[in-house]
Amino acid sequence: MNSLQDWLDAYAVSHKNKTNKLIHWICVPSIFFSILGLLAAIPTDFLNLNGTMQNYIHFGSLAVLLGLGFYIRYSISMTIGILSFSMLCLYFISLMKASSLPLAQISLIIFIVAWIGQFIGHKIEGEKPSFLDDLKFLLIGPAWLISFIYQRLGIRY
Repeated sequence: MNSLQDWLDAYAVSHKNKTNKLIHWICVPSIFFSILGLLAAIPTDFLNLNGTMQNYIHFGSLAVLLGLGFYIRYSISMTIGILSFSMLCLYFISLMKASSLPLAQISLIIFIVAWIGQFIGHKIEGEKPSFLDDLKFLLIGPAWLISFIYQRLGIRY
């Protein structure tokens, strides 16, 4: 793909049905959050971080940094949008890590339920999920949603 718009247009091909779009507005952010939560739940004792730092420095935050490398190649403004949503997710994950909530179990449940929702949406759509053609589409889903927010706000991406 040559541009972010090319990626978004290709993603939109299998996301035209109103119900499928609504499901994606719920499930894509949920999957994003749950993946970061699952990664954040992996022990990082080998880093010898104090308790508070373990709430912020983990494999989830590393995944965000790596993922931003994909977006920055295509759009600074989209990178900022993804970073903003990522920071919100990481904030709630840090709260969960600081509490007695079972982060891994909650994240796994969200992950499973959201993917079931995604597949139901694509069954309704009558199209297979885009990521079955190219795994990079897993990174395009969140950008696709942010592109709608940007369009409404008049922000170029």
